[in-house]
Amino acid sequence: MEHDTWQTVDRLVAWLDGAGRTPSESERLLRLMKLTEEVGEVAEAVIGATGQNPRKGASHTWDDVQRELCDVVVAALVALRSLTPAAREVFEGHLARVAERSPAD
Repeated sequence: MEHDTWQTVDRLVAWLDGAGRTPSESERLLRLMKLTEEVGEVAEAVIGATGQNPRKGASHTWDDVQRELCDVVVAALVALRSLTPAAREVFEGHLARVAERSPAD
């Protein structure tokens, strides 16, 4: 089943907008804060995958880390789309600029 990432992001933003309980400006700020939560979950998964917490041991796998990283990406795209309807263009333009700065193959 093929899908367009940005159509999915638009659908998620519309769903969140409809379910929001706070003013729209606050909703946007909360979506930005959601990134911090998701990044924290990546850190927790990495600590768990490496067994760095002696109390918990190996509580996560590297697959868990991958899933948490995907959650970060989704949260970031939703936050970006919540800030601007031109999220796709903003992201693709930024990605192109980052690619230009990286070494060629």
